[in-house]
Amino acid sequence: MSSSGLRIWAIFAVLSTARALFAADVPDVPREILRKAAHVRPTPRQAAWQELQYTCFTHFGMNTFTDREWGEGKEDPKLFNPTAFDARQWAAACKAAGMKMILLTAKHHDGFCLWPSRHTDHSVKSSPWKDGKGDVVREVSDACRESGLKFGVYLSPWDRHERTYGSEAYNAFYKNQLRELLTRYGPVVEVWWDGACGEGPNGKRQVYDWDGYTRVVRECQPDAVIFGMGPDVRWVGNEDGLARESEWSVLPKKGPGDQTAGDLGHRKYLVGATEFDWYPAECDVSIRPGWFYHAGQDGQVKSLAHLLEIYYRSVGRNSVLLLNVPPDRLGLFHENDVARLKELRSVLDETFGTNLAAGRPVTASNVRRNDPAYAGDKITDGNPASYWTTDDGVYQATLEIDLGRPATFDRAMLQEQFALGQRVERFALERWDGGQWKAIVEATTIGHKRLLRFDPVTTDRVRIRILDSRDCPTLREFGLYKASPREKKP
Repeated sequence: MSSSGLRIWAIFAVLSTARALFAADVPDVPREILRKAAHVRPTPRQAAWQELQYTCFTHFGMNTFTDREWGEGKEDPKLFNPTAFDARQWAAACKAAGMKMILLTAKHHDGFCLWPSRHTDHSVKSSPWKDGKGDVVREVSDACRESGLKFGVYLSPWDRHERTYGSEAYNAFYKNQLRELLTRYGPVVEVWWDGACGEGPNGKRQVYDWDGYTRVVRECQPDAVIFGMGPDVRWVGNEDGLARESEWSVLPKKGPGDQTAGDLGHRKYLVGATEFDWYPAECDVSIRPGWFYHAGQDGQVKSLAHLLEIYYRSVGRNSVLLLNVPPDRLGLFHENDVARLKELRSVLDETFGTNLAAGRPVTASNVRRNDPAYAGDKITDGNPASYWTTDDGVYQATLEIDLGRPATFDRAMLQEQFALGQRVERFALERWDGGQWKAIVEATTIGHKRLLRFDPVTTDRVRIRILDSRDCPTLREFGLYKASPREKKP
């Protein structure tokens, strides 16, 4: 599988719990360091990528026809022949599922290219598909534009077919292929690099020119984020699609490498730090056991409950979910996969279709300069550009939402104005029981989005308590919801 190369970085540590992060051993970090970390902001390309939230990975290529996960680079191109290939069917399924992008494996480790590259014959031009005149990358990128989806590419750095692999000449070869993908097919919003580095045909491993590759991306597609072995987006550390309980986008400046610790972003990592990066997490996982299509797995598509759990623990934990859907040998998304995607979308729409807090008045304990532009009701106005925040030096605050009448809910959503930085370290949600405030749930980070699940409660007033923040906290959106009856209790 393509993201297996990322395992070279580190073995993913056990996810830390919310309470553990604020145990007695939390180090005392100077306020100026906390403020500095709090004011690190995403680049425009990173912010736009984060707003995608839920995207599609699609592994398609020679392995689809050999029934393997990793090819050897010796496969005959004549095996590739998706006789019913339809990129519009892929795009329609993704659009209906609520996904915002398709990220295509333009070349996997076997070196077979899904576009007619000028730099190798090991590509679709040597296959019988469309008499060698086909171009999968072209058709997928066109289908994405037609349907309003973004487009991304995975170009495997490891190439088990290319004879120059293991020499400096390969770096030039790779850059040439990268330029083809980034100049022929319109806007590309994500370039995906894992750390896969095995032996090539000559028995040698490659020393990759990551800096040089990055320069090509910045030159050809300046708005594209680079995943993995690049500066924009990091691997979450597992292939299960699960983010940490506390997922920070701000990390001490270290560059690509081991960014997989279970408590990554904890205050202890800030001790002694002087510079920080905005380096958000992406959660990759396949809808099936394998990354490529295998007919024997048609009955092993992940259950609705499993996908919901992944969604809440990725999109709902300040991360972007990259869910792999592998086309079959005909060149189509299998009906079982499409049905499950529709089922997931339907349940999410049922759950999050009605925000019980929408438009409701909010009373905040502190409003920056007492300016109505930052008032508490900005979190319920439905406008992602508006937000509530406090005066400088205020790190704890409360916001009370009047629901107008008793309402029953078991899901909550919070969003920071993350374009200004990630700040909230810990918060609590409480309900009014007629005589006092009672706890509903306590959690840590918010970031772009935090989704909370809890047993149903009924009340006419709720309160958000910001318990710890690295600088004056911000919130842009808040919602309360009742889960679809088709959601099972986690």
